[in-house]
Amino acid sequence: MTIRALMGACAFGAFAAVAGAETITVATVNNGDMIRMQGMMDAFNAKYPDIQVEWVTLEENVLRQRVTTDISTKGGAFDVMTIGMYETPIWGANGWLVPLNDLSADYDAGDILPAMAGGLSHDGTLYAAPFYGESSMIMYRTDLMEKAGLEMPEAPTWTFIREAAAAMTDRANDINGICLRGKAGWGEGGAFITAMSNSFGARWFDMDWNAQFDTQPWKDTLEFFVGMMSESGPAGYATNGFNENLSLFQQGKCGMWIDATVAASFVTNPNDSTVADKVGFALAPDNGLGKRSNWLWAWALAIPAGTQKEAAAKTFIEWATSKEYIELVAEKEGWANVPPGARTSLYENPNYMEVPFAKMTLDSILSADPNNSTVEPSPYVGVQFAAIPEFAGIASEVSQEFSAVYAGQQTVDEALAKAQAITNDAMEAAGYR
Repeated sequence: MTIRALMGACAFGAFAAVAGAETITVATVNNGDMIRMQGMMDAFNAKYPDIQVEWVTLEENVLRQRVTTDISTKGGAFDVMTIGMYETPIWGANGWLVPLNDLSADYDAGDILPAMAGGLSHDGTLYAAPFYGESSMIMYRTDLMEKAGLEMPEAPTWTFIREAAAAMTDRANDINGICLRGKAGWGEGGAFITAMSNSFGARWFDMDWNAQFDTQPWKDTLEFFVGMMSESGPAGYATNGFNENLSLFQQGKCGMWIDATVAASFVTNPNDSTVADKVGFALAPDNGLGKRSNWLWAWALAIPAGTQKEAAAKTFIEWATSKEYIELVAEKEGWANVPPGARTSLYENPNYMEVPFAKMTLDSILSADPNNSTVEPSPYVGVQFAAIPEFAGIASEVSQEFSAVYAGQQTVDEALAKAQAITNDAMEAAGYR
């Protein structure tokens, strides 16, 4: 049997071929929960010895590019893809994904949190199974907050966050008051600044699909972000994404970090985090306009249409996103480290509800509304993205312009003018305007 070349990607879990076994190739992101899953494969191999799994593990921006290219060109490099709420409904509508409407009764698809199932479906059909679900929230150093003489509200404003960040910053000891994503990429820094902009009253498009970067709310968002990060953020934040900020926080170099709720298990794990016993949680900030700056996302597993190994791929997905897998992780690594945000039953489990960030994660997920994410009406579905096929390309370019501001290479006004032109030109070419 031919094992596909990994084209220089980092591969994990390359198991010896078993006579007669079928090998599936799984593309995934280099996030901690996905790496943890690869360490659990002995259990899968014991249960399904006739299915071998080859991993292609990639940085987030690279993963998105690779799987998008592969599925749109019918490249056939992968049998299972890790994708999210943006791609799934669009690709499902295109007929690019295998429907997951025949999962086994034991799998209990009805247990998937409605927010996750809805975001991973098209016309009521599930096209990807959530490995974990997330929103975003504030993770903060309780000791530094106390030292600053402040108390974190459960639902803080951006004004409070900026003041607290300045108070917690200690340049002499390499402590940044706040760490946030500035890295280019529609799902990296682009996701953060879009979610933040919602709370400032901004939106990507008006109801006629005209770009809105020439409006005051977008200017206010970027100026506030740049000002706060210049005062209290780490040097080089323009290139920091999820993994870079996670590392900084775990090393004790961040007073606050606003990012994916899934990070909570990593910042509170004493094996990895030097501040594990000093972390508190709060809802993502608002600006008094009725919208918080938290997003909604799931990293999910899907099967590209045309794979020759659909049955094996579906078996793997059922195992990896099952209640059984959650129990396996809990047994081996504790309830705090199970994949969060995907199943209703997890939040009914008394063992899990003792985890300090469980309730805040669920509250954050439930408060994100992809159908009503902006202060002014908008024509799109999505919190940190607009669920249209053109968005990924447009937002990737726009996020590069914003990152250039963070790096001091251009002004806010220059970036917003370019974003306006990029977006309107692309929407006109696509026939929206």
